[in-house]
Amino acid sequence: MVVQSSVSGWGRYPSIDANLERPEKLATVASLAQTPEKIIARGKGRSYGDAALNSRILLTERLNRMLAFNPETGVLRCEAGVTFQEILEIFIPRGWFPSVTPGTKFISVGGAVACDVHGKNHHREGGFSSFVRSFSLVLANGDRIPCSRTENPELFWATIGGMGLTGIMTEVEFSLQPIETAYIRCRTLKADNLEAALERFEQYDAQYQYSVAWIDCLARGNALGRSVLMLGNHATVSQLSPPQQANPLYLPPKPRRRVPLTPPAGLLNRYTMQAFNSLYYHLKREGECIQDYDTFFYPLDFVEDWNKLYGKPGFIQYQCVFPLETSRQGLTRILELCSKQGWGSFLAVLKRLGSQEGWLSFPMAGYTLALDMAVKPGLWEFLDQLDKVVLEYGGRVYLAKDARLSAEALRLMYPQLPQWLAVKSQVDPHNQFSSVLSQRLQLHL
Repeated sequence: MVVQSSVSGWGRYPSIDANLERPEKLATVASLAQTPEKIIARGKGRSYGDAALNSRILLTERLNRMLAFNPETGVLRCEAGVTFQEILEIFIPRGWFPSVTPGTKFISVGGAVACDVHGKNHHREGGFSSFVRSFSLVLANGDRIPCSRTENPELFWATIGGMGLTGIMTEVEFSLQPIETAYIRCRTLKADNLEAALERFEQYDAQYQYSVAWIDCLARGNALGRSVLMLGNHATVSQLSPPQQANPLYLPPKPRRRVPLTPPAGLLNRYTMQAFNSLYYHLKREGECIQDYDTFFYPLDFVEDWNKLYGKPGFIQYQCVFPLETSRQGLTRILELCSKQGWGSFLAVLKRLGSQEGWLSFPMAGYTLALDMAVKPGLWEFLDQLDKVVLEYGGRVYLAKDARLSAEALRLMYPQLPQWLAVKSQVDPHNQFSSVLSQRLQLHL
């Protein structure tokens, strides 16, 4: 059954009309892939921009069966439409947790591979692909083939971070990590400016599995880049309170809030964000505490439809990364442009990343900055300025968040793109797997 609908990414920009097809069995996927009209697979639609948009979309949400689990090794095999939420609900009570998780649990496993998602532990463990053992891929000719580091390795690496453009993922095998509790032992630190924030990352990253910072991108002068760092390790049973120790892998359900309406587009402006950022920074206190995993990893998941806060036109999340040796200069330039021109974000995130394999994978050893910015006049010109800074200091932009990068900039940011294009042309010579993003970035020969 085909359903016509208006669809967008999580940023609500751009929005297009599309024909949606929702197969319930893997056997149907091959026939859908072979039809003449171009197609892209879509999981939960949490990529921010146009990566999962096309006039014809295959929804994977009903391809969500758990297929096998080894309790000795923590290796899980499941269909690509399984979500992190489903994994957490089933496996935390058994003492297992995703080895890597992004900032939302409402994503599919197939999407995690296609975007090679990363989390707060990338500086130590790498991205999601570091724990992927293998996956099955339906090609444009209908063949379903296995991919791993040893079997069809070039297609494996082209699909990791390949934005769904090499085929339709049907099954994924990857490893979970063991945990004693559903809690995180956290430490909060404050940094007066960007230099102090980077020093604190370097000082504490070896001690904590997880690290992230909220950063004030509108602060100026000596306070440029002031930050609140949140560090954490999985808590042991002995670190919990007596009530928590009684059932350490159980969390009572929490209510979710909802954004009831779309506010006026101008509600989030330079002045309201400056006020919020100043209040948030000064109210935060340094110290240690025990938090449940939901609060630590997925705070925004408690607010349904929070993406409406930016108004009807939507928003762009601009995420860039700089190499370690140029991070200070590059981040300083970006923050100076934001504060000077008033392009603020109250959801600005700074993380340290490690090295990463994958031809189109985003991470590199260095620091990444993510900024949410409402779509309004002048935004595209401002983001073009940021692109120039990113290129000047050897960085790149994350395709899973992107909706406006130029094809020319992409080719400068991703030096292994020619290898990716060579594999794409072999397995999909007629560009059957296509998206608005791939057409904009000319991801075909």
